[in-house]
Amino acid sequence: MRVLVTGGAGFIGSHVVDSSVALGHQVLALDDLCRGRRENLAGALARGARLEVADIRAPEAAAAVRAFAPELVCHHAAQLDVRKSVADPAFDADVNLVGFLRVLEAARLGGALTHVVFASSGGAMYGEQDEFPARENHPVRPESPYGLAKAVSEQYLAWYRRMYGIGFTALRYGNVYGPRQSPHGEAGVVAIFCTRILANQALTIYGDGRQTRDYVFVDDVVDANVRAMERRPQGGFNIGTAVETDVCELARRLIEVSGRKIDVRHAEARAGEQKRSVVDPTAFGDATSWRPTVAVAEGLARTYQWFAAGGTGGGV
Repeated sequence: MRVLVTGGAGFIGSHVVDSSVALGHQVLALDDLCRGRRENLAGALARGARLEVADIRAPEAAAAVRAFAPELVCHHAAQLDVRKSVADPAFDADVNLVGFLRVLEAARLGGALTHVVFASSGGAMYGEQDEFPARENHPVRPESPYGLAKAVSEQYLAWYRRMYGIGFTALRYGNVYGPRQSPHGEAGVVAIFCTRILANQALTIYGDGRQTRDYVFVDDVVDANVRAMERRPQGGFNIGTAVETDVCELARRLIEVSGRKIDVRHAEARAGEQKRSVVDPTAFGDATSWRPTVAVAEGLARTYQWFAAGGTGGGV
């Protein structure tokens, strides 16, 4: 099968490329390398994957996608900084909505597209939750243009299904972490903490540190993508662990793994930050037999060891 992975040199996308190549698919990775890293694809490129370096909004990207004529699109390219989306909602929409639609149209015009796997977001879409963990029928009331773009993208996908018969699976991720994650920007607290610990720098926790997230390891997320490609359940599905972990616990566990003495400091809470976010992945498990297999303690240890061995992250 011809598989297009946008954001294919980034954090999650490069792992999806690796798995797709291992399964025997013909893979085109599309990435402008503003955050993704060519090194993330070294193994996949050696095994026959292709990398097209282009912005998803650019005409050359559309031309490459249409020429490749993907049968399946796995879309991970994004502007992922929530605070930037609030500061510049027009830019966020240009990348996360217009860019996404340009990819979809180019893939559709290629003439072979049958399904889209879309990297969505549970926490960003649902906003402040009424129930814990949130199920897929939770009210959608995003706190940021980033979350709004995810919700609207799912609506566009539903329209493409009605209009053109192109199926879709939207994977509403919890907080994904693991090897290759970028420590730059606001996202990726695990990667940020790992790099600071290795530099013997204090960890900064905003607010009291009791805000919780559903941390899901990248290997489990990649498995979810593979199952979505193969089983093709229709609609939006949560991908998480249904387990809440607060930032203080995250810092404590990583410091324990490192065996170092690292100070933890608190700074003023960030305005608008969600207090609790956790999703129920039961529906996707029922549809595909997927289950998260990596507990937070194991995932944090594996991630820290990867950074300690010299790993550097980048991308989505």
